[in-house]
Order: sequence, then C-alpha cells, then structure tokens
Amino acid sequence: MPATARTTLAVSALIVGVTAVGLIRVIFHLRAILANLAVTTSATQAVADLTSTVPERLTSVNDSLRPVREFSDTV
Repeated sequence: MPATARTTLAVSALIVGVTAVGLIRVIFHLRAILANLAVTTSATQAVADLTSTVPERLTSVNDSLRPVREFSDTV
C-alpha cells in the first residue's frame, strides 16, 4: 500500500473520529437541555395552577360560605 493511501486513510479516520466525538457531545448537551425543559415545564405548570382565575376559586369559596350566609339571613 503506497504512503499516499495510508495518509489518506489516517486523515479520513481522524476526521471521522473528531466528527463522532462532536456528535456525541451534541447528544449529551441535548439530553441536558431536555432535562432542563422538563423541570421548567413542570414549574410553569405549577405557577399556572397557583395563579388560576378568580371565578374558579370564587365558586368554591361561595359554596363553603353558604351556611354562613344562610345563618346571617336568619338574623
């Protein structure tokens, strides 16, 4: 095998190796981003649940205070 062919194979292997390492690093970065997005999504959903609109909570408060209102009507 001529020296030119060996050099070409070595350079090609080096290029493929560096590209493979780069792609593996991208995979690890994307997995870390996915984990962060999952945490951010769950935190955002918790905030949305805690800051729900007033009418939804108001109906449950009104139902809870119905006996008080009925008692005060009798006085």
